[in-house]
Amino acid sequence: MIQYLSTTGGTAPVDFETAILDGFAGDGGLYVPERLPTFSLNQLHQWKNLGYTDVAFEVLSLFIDKSVMQAKELKNLLSEAYAPFEKEEVIPMHRLRSRKDTYIMELFYGPTLSFKDIGLAFLVNLVDFFLKRKKERLSIVVATTGDTGPATAYFTAGKTNLDAWVLYPQEFITEEQERQMTTLPHSNVYPVAVSNCPDGGDDLDLVIAKLYANKPFKEKLKLSSVNSINWGRVMMQTVHYIYGYLQVVDTIGDPIDMVVPSGGFGNLCAGGLARNMGLPVGTFVIANNKNACLHRIFSKGQFKKEAIYETPSSAIDILIPYNFWRFLYFQVGMDGAQIRGWISEFKQTGNLQFDQATFEAYRKGFLSYSATDAQTISVIREMYLAEGYLLDPHGAVAAAAAKALSGVLTGKKTLYLNTAHPAKFPEVILKALGANNLPDAATHRSIIAAKKRCQKKYSCHHAHLEEALLAAMENNWDLKMGNETN
Repeated sequence: MIQYLSTTGGTAPVDFETAILDGFAGDGGLYVPERLPTFSLNQLHQWKNLGYTDVAFEVLSLFIDKSVMQAKELKNLLSEAYAPFEKEEVIPMHRLRSRKDTYIMELFYGPTLSFKDIGLAFLVNLVDFFLKRKKERLSIVVATTGDTGPATAYFTAGKTNLDAWVLYPQEFITEEQERQMTTLPHSNVYPVAVSNCPDGGDDLDLVIAKLYANKPFKEKLKLSSVNSINWGRVMMQTVHYIYGYLQVVDTIGDPIDMVVPSGGFGNLCAGGLARNMGLPVGTFVIANNKNACLHRIFSKGQFKKEAIYETPSSAIDILIPYNFWRFLYFQVGMDGAQIRGWISEFKQTGNLQFDQATFEAYRKGFLSYSATDAQTISVIREMYLAEGYLLDPHGAVAAAAAKALSGVLTGKKTLYLNTAHPAKFPEVILKALGANNLPDAATHRSIIAAKKRCQKKYSCHHAHLEEALLAAMENNWDLKMGNETN
């Protein structure tokens, strides 16, 4: 059975269930498995014609021992998790006509129209499964720059063992994304609109870290998270890389290139680990927007915090890609002390330059690119005019990066990850197309319906957020626990 350790090496190993329910490790690090399971080309051959949930079952069974969850329970959980998705195949592939041997992995057919549904559909149901078995409840707190929040809220809504506190920087997300959270009628979902966040979602991550460090508060409210700090998200996201490869490759073993819009590196961390496990990916292209936090890391070896820009691809307007530490852990011999030292240096100085050996170790098999806002807008229009396919701004960042780096990609095929539905970004689409009205491809019935519903939310200034959350969350917990015991 695989045990789970902290990336910063300060805690004893824990089992899978504990790692999932805790979210953060006890020393503030991120949970990682003590070893990565692997799969062979022969296993990939056996999985080639399986549907998404069947591939997921095979991959997750490498991590989840039958003593933790029986095969039937895992299959049932996967079936329940992906039942609300629009497409029977869960993740369709679209072949482009205008770019040779190029495919788009459409990750936006979940209930909240983004790739976050892929990981959270399973993870929230997994957390609920463990809580019901233990007869416990907990409080989830997540920060979102647009997509994690709606998915967390949707899959948590109505669950009797979970409360979800979803924090978002008011100025950094679209109205459509906000309404996906604030129009849910369920009494266990608490959207919190935070004003005056100079560093966007990164400011909220710092507040959440303080809540976790408050041990009496954390223990009382059974505080946890389902954003990509949680190992369950990263584990689940390895599946769509494997599934996408199986869908587009002609001969198992042939390498393909994958282009991924990224800010926090959670999605790409999963891709990198999938390759470590045995997936034949030639090159991962890290598609950054103007904020370029990952482009600096992978082109210069520099982990540096700079001023944030608001861009059309708002979900990846991120300064500190904390899941990079999780990926780096596996590239430096699983040396928790070294990771802890680097994190400490960054916190003290705001600028960390990796040594050449480390830089070469982690960037192998990666290319990075920072797309401008103009490139993002231009490629949306270009793709739509060329073949009637409408990218969202994040998929457009990926397409712009792939276009710029096409001369150095060596795989026989290229797969872009399109991570959100364009209906979530109407203003960007109108600007890109130079239109007064949205085309049908930029609308969705759920977005239209949410505009006609009442909203409920908390509002808070960033300067008072920690104090306000401590009071609101504890009062809510006491009220609910009191009602249950009366």
